[in-house]
Amino acid sequence: MSGLDKRGEGFEKKFAHDEELRFKATARRNKLLGLWVAEKLGKTGADADAYAKTVIMADFEEAGDDDVFRKVRKDFDAASVSISDHQIRRTMDELLSQAVEAIKTGA
Repeated sequence: MSGLDKRGEGFEKKFAHDEELRFKATARRNKLLGLWVAEKLGKTGADADAYAKTVIMADFEEAGDDDVFRKVRKDFDAASVSISDHQIRRTMDELLSQAVEAIKTGA
């Protein structure tokens, strides 16, 4: 195997690793987001966990975060919970950072 082939293989492995990290972090973020929203909606225990799963599943509708955002926005609106779009997106960003850090540290 030439040096160029080895280098290409290294890039492929790094890309696969980064994609796996992104998937895990996003799933973890969505669970944390679901629990945060559940708390704001007054859900606790098994109800909060079940709601968090619906947020995780919402992410499979399309690429990106818009599907998750729309679900959370719709649920807040339906429950008359006053949270701004900015606050939702900021919380999504903060929780993604926490999820990435937790994965990197093995927590």
